[in-house]
Amino acid sequence: MKNFYFLLGLIIMAISCQPSKTKTDILITNASVIDVENGTTIPDQLISISNDTIRSVASMAELGQYDAAKTIDAQNKFVMPGLWDNHVHFRGGDRLIGENRNLLKLFLAEGITTVRDCGGDLAPSVMAWKDSIQKGLLEGPNIFTAGPKLDGPRPAWAGSIALHNKNEVSKALDSLESIHVDFVKTYDGSLTPEVYYEIIREAEKRGLKVTGHMPLSADIRKAMDLGLDGVEHMYYFLPVTSPIGDSIRNLNIGYRAIGSLVETHDPNMVKPFMDEAASKGLFVTPTVYIGKVLENLATKDHSSDSLLAIIGSGIIKTYDGRIASAKRRSPEGQTSFEDMERMFNAMVLPAYNSGLPILAGSDCGAFNSYVYPGSSLHSELEMLVKDGLSPAQALKTSFVNGPKFFDQEAYYGSVSSGKVADLLILDENPLDDIRNTRNVNTVIQRSRVYDNKALHDLLERLKTN
Repeated sequence: MKNFYFLLGLIIMAISCQPSKTKTDILITNASVIDVENGTTIPDQLISISNDTIRSVASMAELGQYDAAKTIDAQNKFVMPGLWDNHVHFRGGDRLIGENRNLLKLFLAEGITTVRDCGGDLAPSVMAWKDSIQKGLLEGPNIFTAGPKLDGPRPAWAGSIALHNKNEVSKALDSLESIHVDFVKTYDGSLTPEVYYEIIREAEKRGLKVTGHMPLSADIRKAMDLGLDGVEHMYYFLPVTSPIGDSIRNLNIGYRAIGSLVETHDPNMVKPFMDEAASKGLFVTPTVYIGKVLENLATKDHSSDSLLAIIGSGIIKTYDGRIASAKRRSPEGQTSFEDMERMFNAMVLPAYNSGLPILAGSDCGAFNSYVYPGSSLHSELEMLVKDGLSPAQALKTSFVNGPKFFDQEAYYGSVSSGKVADLLILDENPLDDIRNTRNVNTVIQRSRVYDNKALHDLLERLKTN
């Protein structure tokens, strides 16, 4: 009997000495993790997620140390951070609030877990969506937003703040800060260089990021010296890559200068400027895919586009303006447009090689015809690869440089401990073929898991709406 109790004691002691397992909400097993910094995959990984955070990334040998509420087997699949679309728009006025809101789910269904809203006329709604998404009350991507754009006395877009002179800049930035925007977006509808420079000066004092359009009569070098953080699109590189750029800029004729700048573009001037811009820390969002769409807008039939059934009729109606404009384009104008787009494509690789942080952005949203939320970001990545980037480099322009613009590298950009758990599980390796970013098997956004069926159901619900 004594031996029995002795053995029982040993068993109890052995059990009590067993290390307790780490409890976790989600455990992804057998994953091949995409490492875009090195352009490689790391096989046989397990990823532990609790609440909205990646707690650990380890080898499958440590599987026995975890006790998970939910386990996802990623055997023969690839895990990477959720994609960022760094240039989108929510806009169209109050009558299109519902249609814009519906598109939030479309981003998720396409693997876009974060968007950078570059200004529109729905700021109160966008702010409310942003807050609800953060609290888990609304399905949609994380939103960083500029709120209303800053423009001149005759704004090109509804909802913009009109600035007549430099004295109005401080009040405008007060207004933006009062609604807690994440950055400042400028537009060149009628913005003067003087007011544009003042926006940068004042925003720099307040620690606000500034990006957007700039008057073609403004000097981008002066803007960079004042602290400009980024430019949207590549029009603003034309004056500094033409030997007569300064002369044309001083004519103050706006977009009428583009034809002459395109005709006199000197490819040999591209790299020196890119090196200079990189040294200043300037970000650029090329938006090359929308350029290709607009180039062919007058002739391509989009009636059979699969995503057209998901886009609201009110948003589709806004496409008419650009379509009509494309059809009015003269043969000479069409040739100039095509030449310009080729120049922008040719600038992508020199910009990247100079160390200029490129941001992948689609420019999707109302008024931008047939540039669909979600899908167009995949097309942008494919265009960047076509322009010379490797798949790994293209992916960096999305979910590495996006957070970098906002100084959020500590929270996003890789599959590693301490990062926000916004993840994609892909059926094929995007490092082999960038088109594989479209093969989304599962989306994890913080504590929500959308498997293949849930993603399909998201799209079906959007069609019925």
